Amino acid sequence: MASSAEPGERVAWFRGEIRPEREVLISFRDGAAVHADGVYDTERTFRGRIFRLDQHLDRLWRSMAYVGIQPPITRAELAEITLEVARRNYEICGRDIWVTQRVSTGTPREYGGDATPTLIVESLPLPFESRAPFFRDGIVVVTPALRRVPPWALSPQAKTVNYLNPLLAGRQAAATTPGAWPILLDEHGNLSEGGGANVFAVRDGALMTPRAEYVLPGITREVVLELAAGLGIPADERDIGLFEATTADEMFVTATSLCVCPIVTFNGTRMRSGAIPGPVTRRLQEAFSDLVGVDIVAQYLERLSGDARPPFV
Repeated sequence: MASSAEPGERVAWFRGEIRPEREVLISFRDGAAVHADGVYDTERTFRGRIFRLDQHLDRLWRSMAYVGIQPPITRAELAEITLEVARRNYEICGRDIWVTQRVSTGTPREYGGDATPTLIVESLPLPFESRAPFFRDGIVVVTPALRRVPPWALSPQAKTVNYLNPLLAGRQAAATTPGAWPILLDEHGNLSEGGGANVFAVRDGALMTPRAEYVLPGITREVVLELAAGLGIPADERDIGLFEATTADEMFVTATSLCVCPIVTFNGTRMRSGAIPGPVTRRLQEAFSDLVGVDIVAQYLERLSGDARPPFV
């Protein structure tokens, strides 16, 4: 029987009910723990309202189909649970949050389990304080030696809990350039993605972003492409080599938490526009803010404290 959450304690959905986070315990033989055999998806809130939940759940269902997990509940049930977990934790945290659905294969029968998928819905406060300097100073990006796993080996379009590839890339980046954010190259030496973020380059007022074949096409990436079309900004999904990235006028990353965040240097070369953010990036930030009803830049900048640049997380 689940106990009541203590004042200020976040809650999560696990084994059929919402309970205190401390009671969410999975078997050490769960598929996620033993083989990274699971998927997840993460949304964020704006003033407590989850942004584009339907699109995130669509992707979660595609991820489950790809890895062969039978959905343990219906999509409508998961949407209702997610909204309730978000409502409770937003009130507890008093700030906007991440909300995550995690689904694994559970404990296999050969390990003494019943192979029933494990489902968790949980949330965390958004890391405004640690990432606020990115909106003031821009993100320092490097391309580590480690390449993105090629799509013929493992599709990047499934959002799985196997996160070792970008994690190791992040450690490589931090070892050479403390505070850097990694953008991995694909097997052909073109930009792909990294650190839970898609990347865009701007040249002569037009956007370029890597082809979906080589990246997880983020929901925020999709929003930016929609906003660009509405603003009359040309956009092309294409291969982006190191030369094009190094000589770009502007670059920025898109991510669930960061929305649209400027890049200041790419492999040590400063963006040619010289501004943080550049003019196209700023237009997209403003359009994004109008769309969600929150000034996405101010929401971070108001949390600035000190001058330290945050590490890659």
